[in-house]
Parts: sequence; structure tokens; C-alpha cells
Amino acid sequence: MVLDVLSALGGVGLFLVGMLLLTDGLKALAGQRMREVLARFTSTPLSGAATGTVTTAIVQSSSATTVAAVGFVASGLLTFPQALGIIFGANVGTTLTGWLVAILGFKLDLGQIALPFVFLGAVLRIAFKGKTALAGQALAGFCLIFIGIEHLKTGLDAFGGLVTPTDFPPDTLFGRLQLVAIGILITLVTQSSSAGVATALAALGAGAISFPQAAALVIGMDVGTTFTAVLATLGGGTMAKRTGFAHVIYNLMTGLMALALLTPFSVVARPLIDGGDPQIALVAFHSVFNLTGVVLILPFARPFARLLEWIVPAKGAPLTRALDPLLLEDPRTATDLVRQTVDGLRDATIGLLRTRLNSAAEPREETEPGALAKAIADTRAYLDRIPVFQKDAAHERQVRALYHSLDHLGRLLYRCSQQDRILELSRDHRLLRLSGLLRRTIEQSNAHDAPPPDPVACEELLDRLRVLMRRQRRRQRDLLIARAAAKTLAAETIWLKLYALRWLHRVSYHLWRLQVYSNVLHSETQAVITVEEETRIDEDQE
Repeated sequence: MVLDVLSALGGVGLFLVGMLLLTDGLKALAGQRMREVLARFTSTPLSGAATGTVTTAIVQSSSATTVAAVGFVASGLLTFPQALGIIFGANVGTTLTGWLVAILGFKLDLGQIALPFVFLGAVLRIAFKGKTALAGQALAGFCLIFIGIEHLKTGLDAFGGLVTPTDFPPDTLFGRLQLVAIGILITLVTQSSSAGVATALAALGAGAISFPQAAALVIGMDVGTTFTAVLATLGGGTMAKRTGFAHVIYNLMTGLMALALLTPFSVVARPLIDGGDPQIALVAFHSVFNLTGVVLILPFARPFARLLEWIVPAKGAPLTRALDPLLLEDPRTATDLVRQTVDGLRDATIGLLRTRLNSAAEPREETEPGALAKAIADTRAYLDRIPVFQKDAAHERQVRALYHSLDHLGRLLYRCSQQDRILELSRDHRLLRLSGLLRRTIEQSNAHDAPPPDPVACEELLDRLRVLMRRQRRRQRDLLIARAAAKTLAAETIWLKLYALRWLHRVSYHLWRLQVYSNVLHSETQAVITVEEETRIDEDQE
């Protein structure tokens, strides 16, 4: 008996490990494609529900779909009602796991023939790289699921006749509520409703529980995912908390509706239950009440979104509000949001620079330097938390360019604080001409007209400005030092003019490098970053 219990527990463990390997492999294989499909085909809450269902069924991970949807809202690609459609659809997509378990695990009994494929998957994962290795991981995980089900069935079959439906709460309203609570507890322990559903299917097949009891357990397991979602959003940003509240409200409503549907569904599904297919009836019930819940709530997606926005108002600094810790689960989505945030920081910093350069310019809204400095530091801290996979050269290149951009932004912001050097620009006619050229170049390269300026042309324009400023710095430096030696100008004035010349060169240099890395970040092709040239110029600036 003890060995049978251990076999059942081991089966659950194998199932969980298999699900973990399968979902991780599929997310890595199809994650980018999943994001493209969600962004392309989601235009309304209804289309969002459809894409959410399909993508979740493919990658076998509702959390991956949810994180992608939250990321799209944070980046402005989707509205919150559209994202809610995706999140609701993800709940339907997760029911495919139950169908796979019921048909392949119980009907076809694949556990016996899965072992060789676990070996094949392990060999592919160890011996190969890239997509082949990920496919091997997914294959091994897929097969472990059915090996786990085989052990689970073997362990529970030993209790046939010893554990019967009478040992569980009766089929009354109070009894069903007790079973719902047990289902919630199972999900809290395993952190996977799929493992709980597999256990309920095995217990139903062994005759340990009746169909209404198994259905009540499944309802509880579905509601139990609410607590998992809440735990995942603790410490998260605004979008993560709104998503958590959406899960809580939606799953509680769906759970109540499922309890109401249980009795009529049992009557309709009686031929399946009595005909030897109770597992098929159970997964059908799981899909039906989830699908019904989505159909009922979709017409109210927009009012529901407004309710959630009222419950959880937007908080945090506007420049870094999109950097939600929840999105760190998906490194690519998190990196895209950092890129968008860096774009905003770049615009704000350059806007501050333009204001500093021309006090007579028309009034413009600007971000406080202190707030900008904090936003840059917070963005860098968020970027530090994004995992980078060494085999993903494109992602590594993006992260490297983001670090460079943040470094140049911090240094450019520091230049904006050097008021004595900025004021000196207006006191010397040569410096005034150079600062005017700098200001006009900034205006030209950061125009918000339609169509926007060509990024490559902007990079070339700023590079020419940087070269000119460097040449002028060297030339004017020699002239000023000659005047200092001839005692024709006060030493303090000369040093201040030299500092102002260096300021112009360094600012033009930072603007050029920011444009270089912006082009790298927004280019789909690999760009060459001239690190050697940057190092040489940096040394020359000292």
C-alpha cells in the first residue's frame, strides 16, 4: 500500500516535471512567433480570445500568453480590453492539456511506449543546439507526462474497492463546496491545475470518486489558479495587479457558473459517464464551463477593463511605468519594454538639453533632471534583472546596446547640469555659433514631423557634427592657450571657455552614440558597433 502511494506521488511529480520541460521547450521554440500572432491578429476582445486560446494550446502555457499580452499593453500595441480577451482565451487554451491526458494517457495508454522517446529527447537536448535541442526537451517533457500518468494510474488502481465515492463528501451542495475547497488546496500545493486534473481523471478511472465529485474537484482546481495568479502579481506593477484582479474576478464568476452547470451537464453527459468514458465527460465539462465563461464575459470586456483600471489606478513614474516585474518571465518582452523606455528617456533628456541651450526658445514641457536621473537608474536596475541567454546572439546584442544607451544618457544628463559651461556659450561669438549649430542639428535629427527623419541620415549628420566639434575644440584650444601665455585674457575666462569647448564636443559625441545605438535597437539586421572607435574617442576626450 505504501509503495502504491509512493507510485501515485511519483506519477504526479513526473507529470509536473514533464509539463515544465514541455512548456519551457515550446515557449523557447514558438515564443517569438506567439508574440507576432498575438500582436497581428488581436484587434478586439473577441479576436483576442481566439488568439489567446490557440497560442496557449500550442505553447501549453497560459502564463506565457498572459505575460505577452501584458507586455503589449505596456508598450501600447494593445489596449487593456484587447489584452483581457487574450487572458480569457488562455483559460480555454489550458483545457487542451486535459484532452491530451484523457485521450492519449487513458484511452491510448502511451505510457508504456514513451520511455524510448524520453531517451531520444534527452539525446537531442544534450547533443544538439538551438531549435533541435529545444525540440528534444519538449519531446522528453511530453513523454514524461504520460509516464507520470501511467504511474499515477498504477498507484490509484491499487485502491480500487478500498477507496470509494462514499469516502468523500456526498453529492450535495455543501459536499460539492467541500470538494471545491479540496481542489483549490491541490492547486495551491502543486502550483498546477493540469496536474490536479490528471489526478482527478486517474481517480475517476479507478472508481475512487464519482463524476460529480471529480467535476467539483476540477472546478476547485480552476479556481485555485486564482491564488497562483495573485501570488505572481505580488510586488508587480500596475498591469500585473490589474491582470491578477482580472483572474480573481473571472475565475470566481466562472467557478460559480460551473457549479450551476454541473447538475444539468451530468444529465446530458450520462451516456458518456455510463458508457465507460467518464474521463472524456470530465474534460468536456472542464472545456464547456471555461468556454461558456468566456462567451458570457466578452461582451462586457470594455466595462470590465474600466472597472479594473478604477480598482488599480496607474502608479509610478511615467517614464518607467511600463517596466513591470511580471514581464521578466519573458526576457524578449521585457527587453522590448526597456527599449521603449530608453526611447522615452532619450527624448526627455534631449528635450532638457534643448531647453538648456536656448532659454529664449518657446516654453516646452520638460522632465525634472532628478526624475530623469532616477528613471535612468531604475531602467538600468530593471535591465540588470533580465536574463540573457548566451546562445541568443540577437538578444545579447540588444541588451548590450541598451546598456550603452543608458550609459550615454546618464552622461548627457550630467552635461545638462553644467550650467556654467552652458552660460559661457552665449558670451563668446565663436562658442555661440557652435552652440547654434548644435541646437539646429538636434532640431533636425529629432524632428517629429511626418515622415520622421531617416535614422541612418541622422546618425551621419550627428557624426559630422561630432567631428566638427572635435576639430574646433583642438583649434580653439591652441588659440586660447596662446592667449593665456600672452596674458591677453584672464586665466579664469580662458579655462571656462576651454571647458565650454569640451562640453560641446562631449555633448555632440553622446548624441551621436545615442543615435548609433538607437539604430542598432530598431534595426532587424545586425549592425556593426564600432567599439574601438568609441574607445579611442573616449580616451581623446579626457
